[in-house]
Amino acid sequence: MSELAEPLTMTLAAVGKHITVLESAHIIHTIKRGRVRTCALVPRSLTDATAWLTEQEQFWNERLDALVNYLEDQ
Repeated sequence: MSELAEPLTMTLAAVGKHITVLESAHIIHTIKRGRVRTCALVPRSLTDATAWLTEQEQFWNERLDALVNYLEDQ
């Protein structure tokens, strides 16, 4: 975690809180060996997130296109 926190402008404690949230969302997996906590991405979670974002993009694009069409007809 120290390496993750190094380039950031937040404390190691703040990074730890973010790591905890990411781990509870199953986006990362951590392993603790002694005082060292190693983080790894969970690839499946990124695939699921990408699918959800794609659905949201399509939904909002359709709604915004409908709004543009409605406003142009006025």
